[in-house]
Amino acid sequence: MADPAQIDEFDVRIIQTLQREGRLSVQDLSQRVGLSPTPVLRRMRRLEKDGVITGYAALVDEVAVGFPVQVFVSVKLDRQVDAALVSFEAAVQDFPEVVDCWLMTGNRDYLLRVVTDSLAGFEAFLTGRLTRLPSVSSIESSIPLRRVKAGISRSL
Repeated sequence: MADPAQIDEFDVRIIQTLQREGRLSVQDLSQRVGLSPTPVLRRMRRLEKDGVITGYAALVDEVAVGFPVQVFVSVKLDRQVDAALVSFEAAVQDFPEVVDCWLMTGNRDYLLRVVTDSLAGFEAFLTGRLTRLPSVSSIESSIPLRRVKAGISRSL
């Protein structure tokens, strides 16, 4: 990743604009940030090469595609050894219900964000798949009531 000192005001404007509207053409982006298209494109390529911009994606409303139930699941493993971590992480990769997974500090090892079509779908995932993983010691689930704030990443 680029040294933060190498990111100037124009880079910040480009990044913030793309975070809000990732499908802008270079021409439209250049008008928004106050530079001509050639330097904007050059800066975008540098930011991509340096790993500042890591990709472009369509954000999908999970409810709109049939997955209205979201659950945060904290998982504690029976032991924190490399083999258990690798095994758990490999299993999670194969669970389409798990849309986010973080290795955590504190009293739990992992935090998962799980989306399903119903509470019955979550129960089937929980009892039929997650609890059957050999290294899982305990699980705690929390159902969010509503999202208060959402973002792509920290604003610059």
